[in-house]
Amino acid sequence: MDSKSTVVWQGSLKQGEGKITTESKALNESVYNFGTRFENNPGTNPEELIAAAHAACFTMAVADGLGGENITPEKLETVATVTLSTEGNEPKVSQIQLKITGKLPGADEETFKKVANTAKENCPISRLFNADISLEVHLEK
Repeated sequence: MDSKSTVVWQGSLKQGEGKITTESKALNESVYNFGTRFENNPGTNPEELIAAAHAACFTMAVADGLGGENITPEKLETVATVTLSTEGNEPKVSQIQLKITGKLPGADEETFKKVANTAKENCPISRLFNADISLEVHLEK
């Protein structure tokens, strides 16, 4: 299965602007630029999109792993934080932090942590990155 996104960029790095459109139109000419990426201006940026993709992939992998343990989640909520390090001349993604909270009737914390760690290591987006990926797991009672 292939998934596509298209970016159209016009202008220089600092004065220019890009528009991101996904094949599904979930994003349709979403604007990003130097300010949204490096100066915390409103709008999206590649790292925010990576965080969204990683959170979505990881959460699905956790749900699958829980199913293998005969646990049906009532709710899983994942926050992914992508850190863009701008030290030196070359910006790079230096860390990704995943925090998952689950409402899992009948589940114990040890099983949840085991499943979450397996998902962190094996979801397709995790395997894509060459970055330190940390994980926090919280089970709601």
